[in-house]
Order: sequence, then structure tokens, then C-alpha cells
Amino acid sequence: MEHTVERRSFHFYGTVQGVGFRYRAHWAAQHLGLTGWVANLWDGSVLMEAQGAPEQLDKVVRAILNNSRYIELTDLQMKTLPVVENERGFSVRSGGEYGW
Repeated sequence: MEHTVERRSFHFYGTVQGVGFRYRAHWAAQHLGLTGWVANLWDGSVLMEAQGAPEQLDKVVRAILNNSRYIELTDLQMKTLPVVENERGFSVRSGGEYGW
């Protein structure tokens, strides 16, 4: 049986820095069996790339936002990316500017 794998980029806007967002994303991704990374961007937004089963990718945003009193999402842009072969784990990156 072949397993479908997708990679998606999620660009989060709003109150998403300084509120534990990246660590919630890390927990959610690991819980859902996803690989990838999450990072703060210079403009106050957060960029995440996650890879795994489409049905798990569909759940990751809800898992990040679930029961969060401090995160206030005002916009979310998502796009599909090419799969990164042999990627392992999910990391929290310190920041920097990533292409969108």
C-alpha cells in the first residue's frame, strides 16, 4: 500500500510571535507525525513548512490554535510545495527571512 505524502507552507499573521506559537507548532507536528520546520519572520509573522499525510496536514492548524488564549490569527496563507525526500523530524528555527 502506497502512502501519499504532501508538503505545505503555512504563513501565519496576527499575534503569533512571543506567544509560544513555534513550540505549539512543534508539538502539534510531532503529535501528528509530520516533518518540517517553523520560524519567526522579521515582519512579525511565522512561516511553517510541514510534510506528511494530507489528512494530518489538514489537522495541524487546528491543533496549534486549540485552547490557545494568546495566539490571535488574522490571516493564513497556504500553498503546496515539492516534497523534501528523506526529511526527518520537525524543528523550531530561530528566525530569519525565508522566501514566500
